[in-house]
Amino acid sequence: MTTHRSVVRETQRVGQRWLTDVPAEWLATRLRFVCDIATGSGDTQDAEPEGEYHFYVRSPHPLRSTGFTFDTEAVLTAGDGAVGEVFHHVRGKFHAHQRVYVLSNFRHILPRYFYYYFSSFFRLMAQDGSARTTVDSVRRWMLTDMPFVLPPLDEQRAIADYLDNETAQIDALVAKQEGFIGLLRERQEAFADAEFQQRGDRRSATVRQTLVRLDRSPLPGSGVVTAYRDGVVTLRANRRADGYTMSEAEAGYQGVLPGDIVFHALDGFAGAVGISDSEGQCSPVYHVCRPRYADDAEYLALLIRYMGTSGFLSTQAPSTRQRSVDFRNWGTFARVPLVLPTVDHQKKFVAEYQAHSARFDGLIAKAQEHIALAKERRSALITAAVTGQIDVRTARMAG
Repeated sequence: MTTHRSVVRETQRVGQRWLTDVPAEWLATRLRFVCDIATGSGDTQDAEPEGEYHFYVRSPHPLRSTGFTFDTEAVLTAGDGAVGEVFHHVRGKFHAHQRVYVLSNFRHILPRYFYYYFSSFFRLMAQDGSARTTVDSVRRWMLTDMPFVLPPLDEQRAIADYLDNETAQIDALVAKQEGFIGLLRERQEAFADAEFQQRGDRRSATVRQTLVRLDRSPLPGSGVVTAYRDGVVTLRANRRADGYTMSEAEAGYQGVLPGDIVFHALDGFAGAVGISDSEGQCSPVYHVCRPRYADDAEYLALLIRYMGTSGFLSTQAPSTRQRSVDFRNWGTFARVPLVLPTVDHQKKFVAEYQAHSARFDGLIAKAQEHIALAKERRSALITAAVTGQIDVRTARMAG
């Protein structure tokens, strides 16, 4: 467990290394001397989708609110429970979550320069070994002693102007790549739509008539198999184990073999169903199945997943839980209607779908690689500018 004292030491160590890179004539100080630190007062239940004001929460994406608690220029960051990196530079009226820090009333520092410096320093902390855990739960005492360097105001302005221009260009490239990814995924969805929305020359059946529910005893010591919402079913160890609660007794766990259709009874409506690529065990919240007859297992898994992500399964469940649809009762799931083509058609479609998916996934992976490189360059550029490693006036002229 990371203590208050160890975090302070780690911040100071990173700060000392950071300060060795800045020009000697820049003033070194602490955050508490250049701004005020406040926190919001809202909770996520305060959000109103039609609200007039931005509501900043512990996420990169603000919500909306009908009221505001601040009317100022500020830099915001999230406290414990943050989802990803959360940094905002805002002006005007806004509402803030009670675990969002609102840094304002800037002294001897331009807010835009403050934003770039502040976010860059925290990213360095996140990348710095043992400090990685400290930025997941920001506390006030982490902020007050944060080292800050203050160039002259005209140089702060030049740095902020330079970074505004350069980061805008990088952000535009990232947005273009993200748009390309969205287009590819739409084309993937359209391919599935064309198949699974057909009704002619197909037989009607139910899950019970098509699938056999299995109930194997798990192999002692075998890994836990999880169905993810992207349709991948694999050992949890193949992705990550953090954030899961494991049952010591593993009561009710069932065996899973490669090729099984695995359906998450609470998350299947969101796409958590697919063919297992691993041998292991899963909890009783899953239905583990095989085709009853000659139907293609991959086709059936794709069909059921499509029925979930398209919203059809939500209409078939007698009860719902928050953010999920409950199919834990096998009888309920077994009554879900299916519309099936011939087995030959199923196999042909699966082959075409896999070929299309491989092509799209390759293009998406390349686009994601471009995005990661662009974001890495953006972060490095900001760090170099706010620590004086590059002369922004010369860099702008060279550009």
